[in-house]
Amino acid sequence: MTDSRSRRRFLGISALGLAGTFVPKLAQTADAATDGPMPSSGSAISVWVTSGDKRFASAPPLAWQPATETPTADHLRLNPNLRFQDILGFGAAFTDAACYTFNRLSSEAREQLFHELFHPSQMGLSVGRICVGASDYSTKVYSFDEGAPDPTLLRFSIDHDREYILPMLRQARQANPDLFLFSSPWSPPGWMKFSGTMLGGSMRKHYLPTYAQYYLKFLQGYAAEGIPVQALTSQNEVDTDQDGKMPACIWPQETEIEFIRDHLGPLLEGNGMPVKIWVLDHNYNLWGRAICTLGDTKLREYVNAVAWHGYYGTPDMMTKVQDAYPEVEMHWTEGGPDYTDPGYLTDWCKWAGTFSDVLGNWCRSITAWNLALDEQGRPNIGPFPCGGVVTINSQTREITRSGQYWAFAHYASVIRRGARRFDSQTTVANLQHVAIENPDGQQVLVVTNPGAAKTVEIRLASMAVSVALNPNSVTTLAWRQ
Repeated sequence: MTDSRSRRRFLGISALGLAGTFVPKLAQTADAATDGPMPSSGSAISVWVTSGDKRFASAPPLAWQPATETPTADHLRLNPNLRFQDILGFGAAFTDAACYTFNRLSSEAREQLFHELFHPSQMGLSVGRICVGASDYSTKVYSFDEGAPDPTLLRFSIDHDREYILPMLRQARQANPDLFLFSSPWSPPGWMKFSGTMLGGSMRKHYLPTYAQYYLKFLQGYAAEGIPVQALTSQNEVDTDQDGKMPACIWPQETEIEFIRDHLGPLLEGNGMPVKIWVLDHNYNLWGRAICTLGDTKLREYVNAVAWHGYYGTPDMMTKVQDAYPEVEMHWTEGGPDYTDPGYLTDWCKWAGTFSDVLGNWCRSITAWNLALDEQGRPNIGPFPCGGVVTINSQTREITRSGQYWAFAHYASVIRRGARRFDSQTTVANLQHVAIENPDGQQVLVVTNPGAAKTVEIRLASMAVSVALNPNSVTTLAWRQ
């Protein structure tokens, strides 16, 4: 996470605008496909709506009809022949805090919740983030090698994670065997840093080779426990040390390049670890740093993606990087609600709009912050008032679903791994939208209407349908040719 001012800014404004490794299509720039089949007159459109007291509720089906020659003033035009990036999936972080919170449920309640969250027939969350040691959302500050300097890593152990993190990951994989996992460290062990603590500070560069071995041991340890990690970032939020208030480590650009290029990348390759490396793992406004980092040709032998957070800057900044390096993937790896926000339970438009903007600017995956926390945003050893995708009451164990949860429902429940985004354009101000084609040919449109009720004509080739959009609503439409 980044500083509290920028986090508060992100939480307070509206958005501006599943175990196999994902293999993207070779073409990542937009391309024009050959004309495919179009829906026929009367073919059905399934509809789900979140608005008012409705939560991803099925609405009466609609039907395609022949379009008139002139569209209505308020219309949204679809062009499946102009295609963009493939989609990896949607999910959130299995922080120490989230796994601790899940572990407090009864086995029956947890099984039911995990089925709801991860099973492909339900929400179908298919991407998860793992913390390498403590983050700010942990029960305590810890690494996998605590104590005095241990350059040979004789003390290294993932025992801390065996109590509830690894069991929660296994259970999530049981619900969805295609769960894609990536990992991020908040800080090396304190003895590798000038400060001597995991709280803030910077790395002693002579420990970079040791730290690469530390990361390798983590990956090998998790793989031995049946939890393979398929991608990683080298550091969470490279551009802040959080004023020493939480596990964090500032990484200058040259340090990130040196660590990946000279140590971590070659070490993983030499040990046969097919793990993708994603750089940056920080905010949109650092797009210039991402472009410069990717400019190191040796580093690019090991790096295939940029990881982004949504706390500062705007999503279109990711497109600047995509334009410079069209073969590099974009992934959105952190963003979450504030449990003290009055809109925590009902801000589905803010999050659905954010997701539309993120996908519209080339991201292949969307990973929120904590999957679950309690009613006071705990466990938390850091300074931020984050809420979970779900809240689990610390006393009653009652489960509450956030506005972000319901936004996810409109995407993760319908959009499948390997789907591909295609072009959508609208004349309606402030209407946010994204169109996707699933691998089986099903097409999906998610429309976010943060304003008053309105009717919009959806046009697809020679067909059209009129859709009534509720105020403050998210609507998902899905149809087959």
